[in-house]
Amino acid sequence: MAIQWTAITAASDIEHILSRSNEVPCLIFKHSTSCNISAIAKYRLEDDWRAGKDELEPYYLDLLRYRGISNQLAETFNVYHESPQVLLISGGECIYDASHLDISVEELTEALNAV
Repeated sequence: MAIQWTAITAASDIEHILSRSNEVPCLIFKHSTSCNISAIAKYRLEDDWRAGKDELEPYYLDLLRYRGISNQLAETFNVYHESPQVLLISGGECIYDASHLDISVEELTEALNAV
């Protein structure tokens, strides 16, 4: 099952994710398009993806184009900025984050099952 990313392109998208996370968990993938590790993490995430749209809403941030939004995400969810990075948002809170090659569907699934 392919990931159907929704692009984050404006600060207002963060408010949308906060609101949506009260209905369905939301995944944010912060991707540096010029970084090989980020490309590998994205590929691994997409290759192992099994969650349906009703289980988890996936969002994608192009870190190089929207660095200010990345900084706002770090502040909003009280996480240290890293790239690549995933944030799992549920009930308006970041309940799981991982970066670099620690990003895995298995760990995301475990965190999601704990919700």
